[in-house]
Amino acid sequence: MKNHRNTEFNERRTTAAEATAARLEAYRAAREAAAPTLLAKQAERQAIAQAREERRAAREQIKAEELARLQAEEEAREAERAAVAQAEAAARAAANKERMLSVTEYEAFRKARKGR
Repeated sequence: MKNHRNTEFNERRTTAAEATAARLEAYRAAREAAAPTLLAKQAERQAIAQAREERRAAREQIKAEELARLQAEEEAREAERAAVAQAEAAARAAANKERMLSVTEYEAFRKARKGR
């Protein structure tokens, strides 16, 4: 009897070891069969990542160019505003000078008329 039980256990253990070895062999065979497709998938993923990086770099360049264009436009508008302000200040100064001459001439006219 004792030998009979030991035989059952040994059979179960042997069967389990054989099943494990068969699963391991099946896994290795599947992995070897998939190796060419795995390399192709890796190459495809790498190409996709590279294209994505190129598109990101292109977007960044476009953004930088747009920012530079907007800054140049803003600087041009600021220069135009400064020129307009300077022209207005010059016009006010000329008007004040003209007004001062008018006042001076009027005072001279008044004095001349008074002295007659």
